[in-house]
Amino acid sequence: EAMPENEELVAKRRKLGPGSETGLRGGKMPIDKYRNFTSWYPIPFDEKWPTRTWPSKKIEKAPRWCSVDLRDGNQALINPMNHEKKLRLFMHLIKIGYKEIEVGFPAASQTDFDFIRHIIDNGLVPDDVYVQVLTQAREPLIKRTIEGVRGAKNVVLHIYNSTSELQRRVVFKAERDDIKKMAVEGTKLLKELAEKELKGVNVRLEYSPESFTGTELDFALEVCEAVCDVWGATPQNQVILNLPSTVEMATPNIYADQIEWMCAHISRRDSVCISLHPHNDRGTGIAAAELALMAGADRVEGCLFGNGERTGNVCLVTLALNLFTQGIDPEVVYNELDETIEIAEFCTELKVPERYPWAGSLVYTAFSGSHQDAIKKGLEALGDKVWEVPYLPIDPHDIGRQYEAIIRVNSQSGKGGIAYLLETEYGIAMPKDCQAEFSQVVQKITDATGKEVSPKEIYDAFNSCFIDLKEPLSLIDYEMSKGSSGDIEVSLKAHIRVGTEDIEITGEGNGPVSAFVSGLNKKLFAPHMMHFELSDYSSVARAHCKQLQSSEAVATVRCQAMNCGKKQGGRRFGIGIHRNTTTAVLQAVMSALNRIGSAGDSKLFSKLK
Repeated sequence: EAMPENEELVAKRRKLGPGSETGLRGGKMPIDKYRNFTSWYPIPFDEKWPTRTWPSKKIEKAPRWCSVDLRDGNQALINPMNHEKKLRLFMHLIKIGYKEIEVGFPAASQTDFDFIRHIIDNGLVPDDVYVQVLTQAREPLIKRTIEGVRGAKNVVLHIYNSTSELQRRVVFKAERDDIKKMAVEGTKLLKELAEKELKGVNVRLEYSPESFTGTELDFALEVCEAVCDVWGATPQNQVILNLPSTVEMATPNIYADQIEWMCAHISRRDSVCISLHPHNDRGTGIAAAELALMAGADRVEGCLFGNGERTGNVCLVTLALNLFTQGIDPEVVYNELDETIEIAEFCTELKVPERYPWAGSLVYTAFSGSHQDAIKKGLEALGDKVWEVPYLPIDPHDIGRQYEAIIRVNSQSGKGGIAYLLETEYGIAMPKDCQAEFSQVVQKITDATGKEVSPKEIYDAFNSCFIDLKEPLSLIDYEMSKGSSGDIEVSLKAHIRVGTEDIEITGEGNGPVSAFVSGLNKKLFAPHMMHFELSDYSSVARAHCKQLQSSEAVATVRCQAMNCGKKQGGRRFGIGIHRNTTTAVLQAVMSALNRIGSAGDSKLFSKLK
């Protein structure tokens, strides 16, 4: 046995924390290296934006979606996708409903160029889908890009340049006018070549002031206005102004303010589509996107399961299913989510984490006993229309998942989860008190192993506890006849085994169960001043389940050993399962008596040989 530690040392730990005596406790982090974003980045109210209005807005429809998995996502992979993987992912994006898909950077990669030519030349792009391609604002790159998309019906030409104060100062060492000129000249060149080389093609321009969130708002507006002027933006020929949170630098409400400020100040709001491209550096990419949609944005770029540089782009799956669970049509379909997961994992070689929103393998699983009980009751009470189940904000069936995986059992689980699995997997319903009694059996298993137990292991434990317990008593056969008088309805004769001896008992009662109890008490226990009483009798049909081959009854009883009118030990449940209801309940009585005997807390069997 461990000796108590020095009292002075224990007192020091309590005051200063564990590790204080060895200097292992961490010190202060170097916060002086950092500054609050809003301390240097103002978002001024003015006559066009006198106050923020987005906090009172609601998202009422899906935005335009653009998947950038094949370009922005692909560039962030350890092993970029080859042609086959790109094609598989592209076809899946088409299947689930994406209408704008960034397919590559054809001027920067021969693989991208060949892939884009393949999907165009082989007619793999539906007529309602826009392929989006990225290019820098340089003539040789733009020409190569246009060569890559020639023959497509719908094209988004996406140009960008970084506009942030930090990159102007540190990377480019350039002034505002130089950065603006780069955007304007690139747009002019792109327009000239597109009009010349892409006649008959539906061409949209997308312009991204990269690192928008670190760009002064007045300068971001100035550059975007200049680009729209050069392109000739109109309501019929909108420019996509993609305002990326290239690096997430502040809380998501700041991004919403930036977007609402731009929407309020852009001179031709009906001639532009405000697009979002949030990253997830602070872990709030989803919140930033949703608040920015409330602030007036029209479009979102992102990747499946948040793939992308550093901590990734915003997750299109999460955003879409968030809308779905609010009763809003996301206009993309994830009713076979496991297929989407399998394809994304294969193509990117990145696993979707177990706890990933909506998609993780453990998302619809409850280990906690109270959660399991609430889910079980919620499913039982569920109506036909609105989905309302505690701890399950979405019906797993709607995304192709099954109920079987919702409840799993480990040492943290309770009776509700165990009972749910027994009923759904094996059709065995137990009374509530019996659930509590059996949960202690399973608890011992999980405590001993420290692991999750499967439904099969629970079922095996159930059989060992109730069904397979044949000592010291077991039922061989029985026959019933009419009772000897009007008050006695049933006379029962049964052959039972007591240890190694086969004996016959007879009893009478107002039913087969009371007759059986009477016969057992008279033959086995009354001679020793003992008897048992039966309570909590129930019998239900075994529920339909995948393990059930034929119709059976599940009978449950609870028995109490008695001695001279006083209770001996605890009450124990017994369960019997049989095609014949009477046989099931007689087996349940034997099960309960055997469990009383094995508990060892009564003298019911002490005199039996």
